[in-house]
Amino acid sequence: MENIFTDDYFMKKALDEAHAAFEKGEVPVGAIVVAGDKIIARTHNLTELLNDVTAHAEMQAITSAANFLGGKYLTGCTLYITLEPCQMCAGALYWSQITKVVYGTADNHRGYRVMGGKLHPKTVVVSGIMAEECGNLVKDFFKQKRK
Repeated sequence: MENIFTDDYFMKKALDEAHAAFEKGEVPVGAIVVAGDKIIARTHNLTELLNDVTAHAEMQAITSAANFLGGKYLTGCTLYITLEPCQMCAGALYWSQITKVVYGTADNHRGYRVMGGKLHPKTVVVSGIMAEECGNLVKDFFKQKRK
């Protein structure tokens, strides 16, 4: 029997969260955390709603997943995020010791890689999952904002 719980499957769930952010006027970044093929956290950017520059989707997901698990470390978990994490979020992911990060589209201006951020050395990184869909949503959001 084929496993339906692929990176594409979970990225679609993160993309649903990004669409929810878009509808609320938030930068459309969605995130989910998965443990054992089960979604344990589901969120999106909340910086506008909370008036908080640290309320990125990743930060919300880390907090939600840690609360679900009852501990601060996310070993054995995977974060699916539609946009490459920024330097701040990479730092938080580093300290969470998350096992795997899967992101959709690269952020060539503010992503952790170009900003010199790091993830934990044991964290596996997969990039480019549904990159076009994830990237187009962010581009469409900013086009709409410029009108």
